[in-house]
Amino acid sequence: MEERSATYRWTISTLCALCLAAAISVSCQRQNEEPSQQPQSKAADSIFVPPDTSTIPKNATGDMIRYGRELLVNFPYYLGPKGTVGKYGGNGLGCQNCHLEAGTRPYGLNYFSAHARYPQYRAREGRILTLSERVNNCIERPLNGRPMPLDSKEMVAMVTYMQWLGKNVPVGGNVEGDRLKEITLLDRPADPIKGRVVYEKHCVRCHGDDGQGVLKEDGIAYVYPPLWGKLSYQPGSSMHRLIKSAQFIKYNMPNDIARWDKPVLTDEEAFDVAAYVNDDKLHERPQPPLDAEYPILKEKPVDYYWPPYVDGFTPEQHKYGPFKPIMEWRKKNGHPTGY
Repeated sequence: MEERSATYRWTISTLCALCLAAAISVSCQRQNEEPSQQPQSKAADSIFVPPDTSTIPKNATGDMIRYGRELLVNFPYYLGPKGTVGKYGGNGLGCQNCHLEAGTRPYGLNYFSAHARYPQYRAREGRILTLSERVNNCIERPLNGRPMPLDSKEMVAMVTYMQWLGKNVPVGGNVEGDRLKEITLLDRPADPIKGRVVYEKHCVRCHGDDGQGVLKEDGIAYVYPPLWGKLSYQPGSSMHRLIKSAQFIKYNMPNDIARWDKPVLTDEEAFDVAAYVNDDKLHERPQPPLDAEYPILKEKPVDYYWPPYVDGFTPEQHKYGPFKPIMEWRKKNGHPTGY
């Protein structure tokens, strides 16, 4: 990620798995500035705008909303390995490492419609999950921790903040910007070797040559999170899946300059750097048992690398692509094609 002034330093507290996303469509073709302005302006006008924190009520409910937001912004301090309230997170990562800007950035794994869409069926567990259970998903996988009590004050506070944030979202519905923005799938496997070049150009200034990020001086939370290693997210996390990771990277990284309407990387660069970061032959990370994930095999996402599969494609292709042949086979055979 390109050198810029130190004044652009950014702070994000998760890569939680990852936990919650999907998409709108985007063209990978570069167009002249003049024709592209109008559609982009229309898209910007339709993006959901969450309520301002100044409108949080000054009562007991408001106190819980503010407490929930504080927990999500500063999770490691309250609920991480050195947490003052409880020790549930296992690696010093926090919710903001994935759910950017307290879960309010468009196409940044935000919480806009999270409360409106739960309870919902989750293929990874093969059952209906509540929003609180989904929060625990993130704590267990990206944060490499253990589940919080569902009725704890802290869990209730975090869910209350999400409810307030999405109070204008219709129940069961979606709003513009609440998912990861679409990316054009490659016609080749993503290439970790090419991805390393992208990483060295755009990412190393924050995450380091060794991918271990920068720990704050207090030793509790990260200025820049580790992208691999024992203190990074688990393979069961959504960010370990290539398409999800590439979508997130394309429209949000480098964090200080990229946005959904002003991406820095191309689609190919996003896929290749995601392949480099998530190359398990190059980089170690926590390895929990994954055999119970996706009990209904045909519901595994196309970019989930852990076998077995009902289709005839290899773990390597499920990991790096190309994904279009897998999706075509699944469509032909009446299987889900999601990622």
